[in-house]
Amino acid sequence: MSEEAKFCQRCGHALAEKQVEHRARPCCPACGYVVFLDPKVAVVVLARADGQLVMVRRSIEPALGRWSFPSGYVDRGEAVEDAAVREVMEETGLEVTLDGFVGLYSSKHSTVVLAVYSAEVAGGELMAGAEVTDAALFSPDEMPPLPFPHDDQILGDWRRLMCTRDSGSALNAQEGEA
Repeated sequence: MSEEAKFCQRCGHALAEKQVEHRARPCCPACGYVVFLDPKVAVVVLARADGQLVMVRRSIEPALGRWSFPSGYVDRGEAVEDAAVREVMEETGLEVTLDGFVGLYSSKHSTVVLAVYSAEVAGGELMAGAEVTDAALFSPDEMPPLPFPHDDQILGDWRRLMCTRDSGSALNAQEGEA
């Protein structure tokens, strides 16, 4: 049974595992309450500054000491986009403007769903926040080894988004010249 739920939040009785909707779930044998364990939503931001990507060196697990994209959990009741902007500020001291949705990423057996955004740095001063030991800019073509399972896919999807955006800008410029 899940380590996350041991006692019923309604009556306090110890939970037991029971098949509900084709899945083993924590249930209360006393009052019948079924616990549905929801995923946790996290945001990841690929923020650009002068053609480079903002990266942070993590000071907490997972991936302690590794470079990663600014990221963090969405608070209950917080808009996902607001969480993305907040996490970049907390980890890097930078203000960003979100300018694209890269994608939504999840894995079987993982409790985290990632919402990934593209952003442009709009202000602030690059510095390490409380959960990182360093913040730096990296060329998208010279990235440090990325620590998380979806990182390579995220970077590839971001590159495709940027190419689509760049080709759309070029088309708009050509149409303006005609």
